Amino acid sequence: MGAPQVCPVLSSNNEKPNMCLEEDCAFYLKSYKACSVYVIAYNAALEIKKKQQ
Repeated sequence: MGAPQVCPVLSSNNEKPNMCLEEDCAFYLKSYKACSVYVIAYNAALEIKKKQQ
């Protein structure tokens, strides 16, 4: 999935975005080493691509 992404909840009221790093983000998934919001979006993109073929 790549580098850690911005944590949407922790960044909502901040000028400087907080990164989705482990327990700092409620949506962090240890098994994927990624924020679940991005895992869901990635899986949705794969499904859309599969349907277009």
